[in-house]
Amino acid sequence: MKDMADKVAIVTGGASGMGQIIARRLAAQGARVAIFDVNDQGLQATAAGSERITAFRCDISLLEEVNARVAEVAAQLGPIDLLVHAAALMPSHLLIDHTHEGMEKLFRINYFGTTYMVRAVLPAMLARKTGRIVAFGSIAGIALVPKMGAYCATKAAVNAYMEVLQNEIRDSGVRAHLVCPPAVNTALIDQSLATDSPRSIIEARKSGRLADPEKIVSAIEKGVAKDRDIIYPGEARLLYLWRALLPRLWWKTVMHFEK
Repeated sequence: MKDMADKVAIVTGGASGMGQIIARRLAAQGARVAIFDVNDQGLQATAAGSERITAFRCDISLLEEVNARVAEVAAQLGPIDLLVHAAALMPSHLLIDHTHEGMEKLFRINYFGTTYMVRAVLPAMLARKTGRIVAFGSIAGIALVPKMGAYCATKAAVNAYMEVLQNEIRDSGVRAHLVCPPAVNTALIDQSLATDSPRSIIEARKSGRLADPEKIVSAIEKGVAKDRDIIYPGEARLLYLWRALLPRLWWKTVMHFEK
């Protein structure tokens, strides 16, 4: 991000993966960073790396807990200048096998967790006419794949929510960015691999084709610096164009992996 010295940031998913990388980079730039996660060990390990990082255990699927933790951050660290919302869940199942309970949990975390976090910080930002929100959707919400139908649906919902939001608040002084990364080599991929992962992801992990999280974060930082509404880091823009322009070839290719 830019100009974050002595500013206050909240990073969800800060115990691992890209959330952890972003939190550490923000702290190195002089920001006061609050990290949210349910991974206690990861929270403490991340916070131990910098005196500018403070850990808050927060289940983003619970509205009251989100509001309480955000209020704590504001009270302890000051008004929130930046929200980076990276937390998510990514199990993989055929839709016929994915339980209703599992899908509801996925939506509570991935979609409603996004709306809860945004709504918790946005009113104060609008009142001050300044602030920035960076939320992770996914290219998976556009370039769909088998065995990830529920995850793709949650991310399509996030993509839509953030795109509408950034246009509704465009003249408010608050900026909102949607990030649509490709498959990145983080613990989120491990959640897919531990369930019924698409063969395309299995092969990408084996061949080393998963995106490097450090490079993806750098691309996100560049996109924010250029004030882009929607950021497609790594190969995400190519996947977007492929799915949009050649949908039959897209499905033929991704289904070929499942044979």
